[in-house]
Amino acid sequence: MSLLVAASPKDCSKQGLRFPKLNKKLLYTLSSLLISLLSLIFLLWLTLHPSKPEFYLKDTAVYQLALAPAPRLLNSTIQTTIVSRNPNSRVGIYYDRLRTYAAYKGQQITADAVLPPFYQGHQDVNVLSTALSGTAMPVAPSFGYEVGRDQTAGKMYLDLRLDGQLRWKVGSWVSGSYRVDVDCVAVIVLRPGADSGPMSLVQGAQCSTTV
Repeated sequence: MSLLVAASPKDCSKQGLRFPKLNKKLLYTLSSLLISLLSLIFLLWLTLHPSKPEFYLKDTAVYQLALAPAPRLLNSTIQTTIVSRNPNSRVGIYYDRLRTYAAYKGQQITADAVLPPFYQGHQDVNVLSTALSGTAMPVAPSFGYEVGRDQTAGKMYLDLRLDGQLRWKVGSWVSGSYRVDVDCVAVIVLRPGADSGPMSLVQGAQCSTTV
């Protein structure tokens, strides 16, 4: 009869688990490659880090701004031109799903106008001209009072807003989508009693851009 001897857990703990030693030269090589790769990525980021696009409100004309007394519905017709510029010399921009609309005192007064997608090359400039209109747009009860007060003052402030998605392009590489929001404030001098042409016209205004 043979005797089977099994080592106890205590004996195993004394022996310990042995791992093959890592090759120090290989570890040093991998570390150097990783550091070099991270340095290259950081250098590319510093070189190609894109600046956000610039937008400029060229002109805005208000042709109609008529409020029905009840139930407070607004009809409006506005023509606006916004200039877009890509300030980057190495990065192109794809614009997707852009829409623009006009707002007054925080209230949207025109329907959304959808702009076709387009690509903007290095330091290119694009002109975005849009006809905005609103038919029977519901507004707050204070809308008529605010417009009347601005008419007395002789000027009003309109927000021309544009939002959508953009993608950066470096060489053949294209990034994921980023949201872009543009807000242009138009200070409009009112011209009451005009027989023809726009009721009011504004030229030139810098826009704020958030990406």
